[in-house]
Amino acid sequence: MKRDRYDNALSTASDAARDQYVTGVDLILSGNAGISQAFQASIDADPAFALGHVGLARGLQFEGDMPAALAAMAAAKACPGPFTAREAGHITAFDLMISGKTAEAYTAIRAHVDAYPRDALVAQTCSSVFGLIGFSGKPGREAEILAYTAALLPHYGEDWWALSQYAFALCENGNPEAASAQIDRSLALNDRNANAAHVRSHIYYEMGETELGITYLTDWLEAYDRAGYLHGHLSWHAALWSLEQGDTDSMWQRVERDVLPDVSDALPINVLTDTASILYRAELAGVPVPREKWQQISAYARQFFPKTGLGFTDFHAAIAHAMAGDGDALMQIITTPNPSTGDLVTPVAEAYRALAAENWAEGTRLLVSAMGDHARLGGSRAQRDVLEFSLLGALLKQGKADEAQRLLALRRPALVGMHAVHGLTAH
Repeated sequence: MKRDRYDNALSTASDAARDQYVTGVDLILSGNAGISQAFQASIDADPAFALGHVGLARGLQFEGDMPAALAAMAAAKACPGPFTAREAGHITAFDLMISGKTAEAYTAIRAHVDAYPRDALVAQTCSSVFGLIGFSGKPGREAEILAYTAALLPHYGEDWWALSQYAFALCENGNPEAASAQIDRSLALNDRNANAAHVRSHIYYEMGETELGITYLTDWLEAYDRAGYLHGHLSWHAALWSLEQGDTDSMWQRVERDVLPDVSDALPINVLTDTASILYRAELAGVPVPREKWQQISAYARQFFPKTGLGFTDFHAAIAHAMAGDGDALMQIITTPNPSTGDLVTPVAEAYRALAAENWAEGTRLLVSAMGDHARLGGSRAQRDVLEFSLLGALLKQGKADEAQRLLALRRPALVGMHAVHGLTAH
């Protein structure tokens, strides 16, 4: 029996199967390309290695190939035992998650991580704003992620993955200084960890360090494979900083090369949310957005997210449909709210319908109603700033510049002075 990098026992006698499995896990944890290929190589070395099949299923999930992911999970469950208790729990947890039973998966994963905290591939599913906690739709999710990642740390020590996840939680809970110290430790251990580069970008954003951020990320992206699952999203960060600097040429270059649906290799959730967000942020900054770009992302949302589901995708789809003038798709989001965050998505979707019609007062009223706890919608603070700045833009359209300035200083003080909303200047 072999052991992985975290000293978990693996039911394989093959060194090659173990080595390729460890590589695959590290590629997932670091957001790098080649995940499925590594796990397939592990399976090729030992077809009966169940966790190799589970890893392949997770890799295929990151690639958005759910039929193949389900087939890989079926192959994992068909492998002959016996397995260790950890491996059996690992298989059960991913079977629930990949089959879409997220509530049951969350319960199983939290129990599993309590028992086996160094099972990093399972622990990873709850460790960030894009995990099961992050998309739970429940109040207090940031605090829960911070508590979760803090509890993992004693079991991992100086581990680049665990440190990066804890740093992200600190950042999202309003402590970028502490987050910066943690992410520096992580990057010193593995500077090609795309998840850590992502966290470093968020920290720069939260601290208002635009120049440092764009310089760091531009350099880091040079060597990052486009097939890495964070490539499109990191490019969104870079495009956003270019926009905030007033460098619209660089912003459009990033968007048209790395973010839009016809060029990005990212998961559909990232393609939709990053594209809709950067286009609307551009509109807010006074940059004209060709109507065909809105029509493109609206059609993409219709194709990949025809029904409401996650609040995060729902409200970005609403932005896209409102700006493209697709009233039928927008009305479907408004009238068929998802059960966990529909109470927030409906007024937000109605707000963007009002804003697209230049009904600034109505848009303001509706956005204000959702400001209390929009963290429930999911995503990061930086991503949900599209809501914050949409409200500021609506106030400015009504001649309420002082009110907009006060609101920005109260809610996002580190971002005062950025070129985020046309007509909003630093006082």
